[in-house]
Amino acid sequence: MENIYSKKANTLDNDLKPSKETVDRILNYSKALSVMNTKSGKFDNILN
Repeated sequence: MENIYSKKANTLDNDLKPSKETVDRILNYSKALSVMNTKSGKFDNILN
């Protein structure tokens, strides 16, 4: 059964080719994300 799942995953990985715009959008989002640790918890901020 493990062999069936691993073969499927390998064939799907070859089809994933994101466009340059998609990669740029994800990178810009990650640069704008700020996480602050405080005593009461974590806070996420988008710096746009």
